[in-house]
Amino acid sequence: MKEKEIRRLERVFKGAANHWRIKILFLIKDNPGIILEGIVEKLKSNYQTTAEHVRRLKTAGLITKKYRGRAVEHNLSPYGIKILKIMKDFLE
Repeated sequence: MKEKEIRRLERVFKGAANHWRIKILFLIKDNPGIILEGIVEKLKSNYQTTAEHVRRLKTAGLITKKYRGRAVEHNLSPYGIKILKIMKDFLE
């Protein structure tokens, strides 16, 4: 395996390696297009902390952002879909 591929895997797994980020991934799966305020409201979490977790998920390539005026919609990326499948399969 190439070094670049190994680094990519590390970034993806580190991106998902937090209980808040896992909650956010599952929330986005169930609520495609959710905005940050919606994530904060549903998780009853701190805005700044949640924004940082969302930023890390984006950096890891697990979610995508779509700008709709002032609102930013969040969706799972293809990698995000795969990592959630791995998580679900692991629990079965």
